[in-house]
Amino acid sequence: MTVEYDRRGPVAVVTVDRPERRNAIDDATAEALGDAWERFDGDDDALVGVLTGSEGTFSAGADLKEMDLQDRPEGWLGFTRTRVSKPTIAAIEGHCVAGGLEMALWCDLRVASESATFGCFERRFGVPLVDGGTQRLPRVVGLGRALELILTGRELAPETAKEWGLVNRLTPEGEALETAVEMAELVAGFPQETVRTDRAAVYDGLGSTLEQGLATEGWHGSRALETAVEGADRFAGGEGRGGEGVPDEE
Repeated sequence: MTVEYDRRGPVAVVTVDRPERRNAIDDATAEALGDAWERFDGDDDALVGVLTGSEGTFSAGADLKEMDLQDRPEGWLGFTRTRVSKPTIAAIEGHCVAGGLEMALWCDLRVASESATFGCFERRFGVPLVDGGTQRLPRVVGLGRALELILTGRELAPETAKEWGLVNRLTPEGEALETAVEMAELVAGFPQETVRTDRAAVYDGLGSTLEQGLATEGWHGSRALETAVEGADRFAGGEGRGGEGVPDEE
């Protein structure tokens, strides 16, 4: 098995396990990744997904020794043209480069350790970004920074990645997965209907005018009114006063 799917309570951990190739993705692994995320989306008890790599490396991207990836509708790497209905977090140690960076960008949030290395290293070999990097990277870090990474193939240190907003949380080496799981458990502890409708509103509103975006937000929010009423009743009953249940700023 080159991809492992493990449940930690409400959190599903998807692990690329090809350490002998720095967790690079061949076609069999791409297919297994697609299956894993399909399984996650259909797993009612899995509320948040975490993507990581084994033995201290996230992923070096496509396996350029095998060069057997297929241009499937779901993406060359098996899932990067899809969208699951629940939140996802990348837990990054070591190399997160080329297609590995594109996989991390597919996730909603990114937790990286101080050992992490980022970059569009495929630039050096004439391999195009075809798993969402040209579209997601500018949305995360801005146009100028994205073009710098894409055009120069430069290495990006984890501290700079945090400064740019590519990384949401930085941890000591070896702690990215546990921190990502803790973050996932936090998200899983909230009322899930509004977690999902608010997340969907963000993605569905990208590229819209403000007027269109507000209409999109309103439509998604209207689907969660029952949950909102229940939450208001809990607050009126004394729950959550004084910021209780809200995480401290990191």
